[in-house]
Amino acid sequence: MPTRGRPTSPHVWLYRWQIGNSLSILHRLTGIALAFGLLALCYWLVSLAGGQRSYAAATKILASPVGLLVMVGWTFAFLYHLLNGVRHLFWDAGYGFERTERHASGWFAVIGALALTLCVWGMLIRHSAS
Repeated sequence: MPTRGRPTSPHVWLYRWQIGNSLSILHRLTGIALAFGLLALCYWLVSLAGGQRSYAAATKILASPVGLLVMVGWTFAFLYHLLNGVRHLFWDAGYGFERTERHASGWFAVIGALALTLCVWGMLIRHSAS
């Protein structure tokens, strides 16, 4: 009796790239970024409990240009993950399955996260300047 191999999936390049693919991958990547952001939050809280010197060291790291860039990225990750989660809640309720609705809600999640990130950091920068 000949041995038959297990069925294989078509190669990934056979599929046409769609916004849904990108949003799904971005959702997973932002979830990973949020996990690393939790580590940074824990570092900041431990430094806060550790006294003035450890807090000053943590603040110096987090307020550096690289630290600020990472924190802006974490803000976007949080807001995108939140908006995309709301999008999924609508799906769980049975709304938004049509193609145009899926695409519109996907773009809303991305553009909304970008706009909210700019608003949050604009307010933070404006508040720190005054």
